[in-house]
Order: sequence, then structure tokens, then C-alpha cells
Amino acid sequence: KGVLITAGERPRTIHDFYGFPPALYAMDYPAPGDPELARTIADMLAPYARADLDSWGLDHGTWSVLGSMYPKADIPVLQLSMDIRRGPRDHYRIGQALKPLRRQGVLILGSGDIVHNLRLHDRRPGAASSRWAADFNEGVKARILAGEDEALIDYPSLPDAQKAFPEPEHFHPLLYVLGARDKGEP
Repeated sequence: KGVLITAGERPRTIHDFYGFPPALYAMDYPAPGDPELARTIADMLAPYARADLDSWGLDHGTWSVLGSMYPKADIPVLQLSMDIRRGPRDHYRIGQALKPLRRQGVLILGSGDIVHNLRLHDRRPGAASSRWAADFNEGVKARILAGEDEALIDYPSLPDAQKAFPEPEHFHPLLYVLGARDKGEP
């Protein structure tokens, strides 16, 4: 509950998943934190957020993406938790509040998935995506490119939204990124 910002000097690598190959559990992403930036962000996001010195760390939604982008883990990384009590509009507003950080060279990365339903995913090698999943994915991407943020904030009304991600924490990171982008920016 609440939006927490990792504020430690060395956030730990969290393996918050199950049933995956052992190599993923062995993954360590020792990126440094940035306590000063964490406090700045907490101030920017008041009353939504606070810095968390005893923080959760960096979960797989962060290190699995950054491990490919910055394999040396040599950039400061902060992770925001999402307050599950807040609705989509609040997540979008949090992104808007973060927008000034972009002018300071801070990368705002929203990792999740447009479609994230492992219960309905066909794991057989070479299996095609379900038609509904491909349609939902393409529809969201088209709305992103068209700047239709309101339709994406109101994602529960999109066809197959409940199938696409039973838990909204996989979609909400997109709302942060949409809130932080400039008008007309793809």
C-alpha cells in the first residue's frame, strides 16, 4: 500500500516469480541506487509516495529489462512500487508528476506487459498467440501511437482487457509512461 521508491545505496535483486528456469533465479543485478534522487522523487510525488530505505529492491520487472539494456548494472536504478488501491487515473497522474525528471536525463521505464495472462498462454514451442491477445495488443499499441491516453486510462472498457491481464499491475506501468510523455510524442 502506497507508492514506495527504492532509496537504498544498493537495492537487492528480487526473484518474485516461480516455475522458471534456474538461470533466472541465479540472476543478480547489482545496480547502485540513488538516495538523493529517491528523496527528490518522493517530494515530487507527495502525497502519493515516500522513499523507502528498507525497500523491497529491484524485482524482475526491472532487472529483466535493464539487464539487457545496461548489462554492466552501472547506472543508478530506482524502482517505484504501485499502490494497488489507486485507480488508473492516479497512475497516469503519477506519470505526469514524474515528467520533469526526463528533462534531467532520468529514463522513466514502465515494464509490465500489454498482455500478461500466463494462465491462458500456450507454452508449446511455436504456438501462435491467441487471436484475442494479438487483437488486444495491437489495439493498445494503435491507441498509444494515436495519443488516445483517455481510452488507455479507461482500459477496463477495452475488449478482452480482463483476459489480457487479470491483475492490473502488469498494465499500469504503461500509464506512468503515457503520463510522462509529451503531447504528440509516440
